[in-house]
Amino acid sequence: MICGIGCDIVEVKRFEQKSLDSKYIERFFSAEEIQQAPENQLSVPLYYASRFAAKEAFSKALGTGVKGYPVKDVFVKKLPGGAPCLKVQGKALEIVQEKFGECNFFVTLSHEKNNAVAFVIIEKKEG
Repeated sequence: MICGIGCDIVEVKRFEQKSLDSKYIERFFSAEEIQQAPENQLSVPLYYASRFAAKEAFSKALGTGVKGYPVKDVFVKKLPGGAPCLKVQGKALEIVQEKFGECNFFVTLSHEKNNAVAFVIIEKKEG
């Protein structure tokens, strides 16, 4: 059963300077996200903007907004084939489990020159 759907769009331009600020990046992004960032500097703002959109889309799917948990508890991991996978841990996972029980998380990311978008689905595990 689907418990929540969230969508967010982010202007990539916001991340042109923020992606150069290590304190900002470390505040909002997990070590794994930072490690997987592309080396091509032109791609970095798109990368962080799409992942930030995923964090916001998750908060909308959860129905709480970004409160009650650290933003870094929700992050996007790249699977071996390149597909994005949403990981939820810590306090964010506790909130999900209290609200819905055990869940699966689905994410899709897309971006182009000016905007990055993410959709997140929270699905209650059957059984």
